Amino acid sequence: MQNFSFKTTHICAQSGARTGEFFTPHGVINTPVFMPVGTRATVKSLTPYEIDDTGAQIILANTYHLMLRPGADIVKQAGGLHKFMGYDKPILTDSGGFQVFSLSSLSKVTDDGVTFNSHIDGAKHLMTPESAMQIQADLGADIVMAFDQCTASGTSHKDAKIALDRTIQWLDRCYKQIEKSSYNADFKQILFPIIQGNMYDDLRIESLNKTIEFAKCGIAIGGLSVGESKDEMYRVLDCLKPHLPPQMPHYLMGVGSPDSLIEGILRGVDMYDCVLPTRVARNGTAFTSLGPITVRNGAYKSDFSTLDPNCDCYACKKFTKGYLRHLFNTDEILGGRMLSLHNLTYLNRLMERARQAIKSDKFMDFYLSFKQSAEYNNF
Repeated sequence: MQNFSFKTTHICAQSGARTGEFFTPHGVINTPVFMPVGTRATVKSLTPYEIDDTGAQIILANTYHLMLRPGADIVKQAGGLHKFMGYDKPILTDSGGFQVFSLSSLSKVTDDGVTFNSHIDGAKHLMTPESAMQIQADLGADIVMAFDQCTASGTSHKDAKIALDRTIQWLDRCYKQIEKSSYNADFKQILFPIIQGNMYDDLRIESLNKTIEFAKCGIAIGGLSVGESKDEMYRVLDCLKPHLPPQMPHYLMGVGSPDSLIEGILRGVDMYDCVLPTRVARNGTAFTSLGPITVRNGAYKSDFSTLDPNCDCYACKKFTKGYLRHLFNTDEILGGRMLSLHNLTYLNRLMERARQAIKSDKFMDFYLSFKQSAEYNNF
């Protein structure tokens, strides 16, 4: 704990939303914050310098994918993720639980762990709470996630309860493993436990109550954005909000659309991650202050205006919609790079706007205005 702490810096008198400072060994994170996803130790197509230029304060890397390639042992030999990928700000690694969930046709879950076949070569692997923690210790991220069982929207109450109980059992094993990790002897990592329970309020509260004792400086909300409607997600967040521990950051996993970020902040969320901004960017869609646009479309062939008049990223300062459309329609990699750069800049600027509105005690005004805008209503 000595290298990690969190303090609330302001609570908006108008809305109750908050800003905070999360102290880690690789820097202070101002919350609310969006974390770009660097699945395979890289945010696709962007250099660490460019990631910094977007305003990102922390990134996420993926335990499952790095376990398969290049292997956690290789990353450890390189000196950990920070040295391996040349990134000197905080890094969070997920546990691999969501990837196992998303590859359910290739996996089998038992109380011991998850047996799965690699999506790359079909090789058989067993991931347990202990191995998930050891892999993350070898990767050397600042924040590591507990190994959990995620369930899909529509799962029965009975099956969601089974998964919840298993997640709590696994959480106990995760903590026992990380406490004896030689890497963590100097408190170089903090473990975030994960609240599960599907869409059932009683299971969510039960999960939260059983999870809090393991939460030392951060707690995550998992199992959302897995097929349910956004209204259902917001209802679950409303259910959890009064019970979340105020002395630590609250992390909503896998959420990254502009509307959901702002809705989450109103409901007590401090941290987010999602592949959405870079994935849609590679397909030609940009988040803008005037709403999302798809530059591949023919309407932009001779449009020589900037991508977003309210953005100062490199793509917006240098290129027009017509040129960016040309890049996509000729399969030039620069198009996806520039829209990825822009989309991450947009989301980080959105978080800055939210933090400023909170500090000015005007977040509810900001929220209501944003909710009526094209930025909110096109997702």
